Amino acid sequence: MSEKNTTIVEILDTFEFLDDWEERYKYIIDLGKKLLPLAPEEMTDTYKVRGCQSQVWLIPTVDNEGRIHLRGDSDAFIVKGLVAVMLSIFSGKTAAEIKAIDAKAILSQLGLESHLSPMRANGLFSMVERIQAIAEES
Repeated sequence: MSEKNTTIVEILDTFEFLDDWEERYKYIIDLGKKLLPLAPEEMTDTYKVRGCQSQVWLIPTVDNEGRIHLRGDSDAFIVKGLVAVMLSIFSGKTAAEIKAIDAKAILSQLGLESHLSPMRANGLFSMVERIQAIAEES
């Protein structure tokens, strides 16, 4: 987890403020740089997200209140930023809250789907599916 997790509301507000996509990409990359990297021994097949062009790992832990906290990493800067966006949407929520989130609507608000390559967009939805599966398993 980063020192202070950026909320999805803060990300949406920043996106509204930033007019051009080059600036938005830089912002997403900066979000990724704030994530603490996973240790090499954590980057295993168990935590790997399937369907991503880049390598992505998501590690869940569940606290005493049943909240699922996610940590993540990627081998690509922009994707690591997308991992940070995913964590801002889902991390710290209960399984029921995660299942109730309309991630597609949030990502649509950000406009990411239409500004990412088809492979990156597929990877983004693979992350959403993996997080939903984590919630199902919890």
